[in-house]
This record gives sequence, structure tokens and C-alpha cells, in this order.
Amino acid sequence: MTRFWWVRHGPTHEKTMTGWRDVPADLSDTAALQRLNAHLPAQALLTSSDLIRATATADALAQTRTRLPPDPSLREIHFGDWDGRHWSDIATTDPILSRQFWEDPGPHRAPGGESWDDAATRATATADALATAHPGRDIIIVAHFGIILTQLARATGQTPYQTLAQTIDPLSVTCLSLTDGRWQALSINHRP
Repeated sequence: MTRFWWVRHGPTHEKTMTGWRDVPADLSDTAALQRLNAHLPAQALLTSSDLIRATATADALAQTRTRLPPDPSLREIHFGDWDGRHWSDIATTDPILSRQFWEDPGPHRAPGGESWDDAATRATATADALATAHPGRDIIIVAHFGIILTQLARATGQTPYQTLAQTIDPLSVTCLSLTDGRWQALSINHRP
């Protein structure tokens, strides 16, 4: 069994769409980081998105873990022209596409961005490559809300729309296992 410990990066306190914009995480809650560190397997491999909010969170979790290079394929869904804008502004200026993006996720892209399907494809390829390269290992991946949800949908067989209803809090753990080609969700949005 290979276990993927998907950790959402620390909070950013952003009130706008935050995809590929490189905003820092607030890692001042050292007690939460200590609990998270204690919960995660000490000898796991550790990687992250290459965005600073994920790399800084991964650095805080490195300790005894083998750190793999940050990977841009683990970035959040690319919101393109919507990145940095408030949802209400997007709904006003682009009402049809913005509704499609959330109510029928999968094929719809933000202008200049990518779709759920695009993000799922790149994250799935990376998870598969890690599973192939490190079978039977514990692998911690510090990533983002949307990316974690794409992999949760894969493990549970839910649609993107169903999965978007799931909460994934900052510094939470979603543990997915791969055994004989079968994915399973072991825990979702666990807050140690």
C-alpha cells in the first residue's frame, strides 16, 4: 500500500481567487504545525507545489522526512484572469462562465486559465509517477484546495461537482491509499 498524505498549505487570509499567484502562508500557529508534524509519518517522503505557500509549509514539516523537489504540476487550479479578483466581481462581469465553472466543473476554464479536468490530469500524472517511483511508501504532498479535491474525487469516484462540496481546511490532512491499483480515502480534511 502506498499512502498519500495530502496536506493543504497554511492559511493565506486571501479573500479573492488565489490560484497561481504566489502569496505567502501564515505559519504563525506553531501549535497547529506541531500537531500536524506529530500526525504525519516521520519517515515519509515530502514534496509540494512550487508556490511559496506550499513550499514554506513543506519546509516547516521537513524535519526527519526526505524532501523531494517542489513540483509545479502540484499548483492550484490556474484561475487565469480571475486570479486576484473577488468572486462577486467575477459573477458580475462573467456571469455565465462563472456559474458553469462552479456548477459544472470539469471542462470549463477561467479566461486564460485551466479547467478542473486540466488540473486533475496534471496532478494525477504526478501522483502516479510518485507511486511508481516509490511503491509502498508514505508520501506527503503539500498542495492546494483544488488539487487535493481532484485526487479525492479520483479516490472516491465522486463527480467534480460533488467533491467541490467537501471542505479542505488549511493545514488539514486528506490521506488516500493506493493498493493493487485501487484508490481509497482513509481520512478527509483531518485536523490533527
